[in-house]
Amino acid sequence: MFNKILVAVNNTEVGKQVFEKAVSLAVATNAELLLLHVISPFDDDYLGASALDTQNAYGTTQVHSVEHYMGQWNNLKQEGIDFLTLLTNQAIAKGVTADFTQELGEPSRLICEIARSWNADLIILGRRGLHGLSEFLLGSVSNYVLHHAPCSVLTVQGISTTTPDTPVTLR
Repeated sequence: MFNKILVAVNNTEVGKQVFEKAVSLAVATNAELLLLHVISPFDDDYLGASALDTQNAYGTTQVHSVEHYMGQWNNLKQEGIDFLTLLTNQAIAKGVTADFTQELGEPSRLICEIARSWNADLIILGRRGLHGLSEFLLGSVSNYVLHHAPCSVLTVQGISTTTPDTPVTLR
């Protein structure tokens, strides 16, 4: 049935549901998982925490701002790796062969590209439940993947909202 499942996850409630569905399916079909987390300089976590200090536009504040951005970026990358490591270890503990990758870029295209290059049989990802104007303005990763994926796609419906889910801790 499915041998290789690409699982697009993020550290949200929907991401937790996506991971749980993927592990259940992998156990049932003896499939291998590749957990994917995509980060972007446009992530809310990065942009929200990286507001510029406008005290002095020509002096040390500007240097501090660059350092601040780099620190925030490094924190975002490390949080992603820690999250993926935790999930991978949980999957392995349930007898599932699992690995992970964290990529930089636009999630929609990267999910499809990695599924193609890894020869995935299935992509599992979350859906925030956006529709109408919200979906048009914010874009829909799941919609793009459904139309461009090289394999089957399973979407896990999240809570219908126009704001990002709050982070959760998986244990």
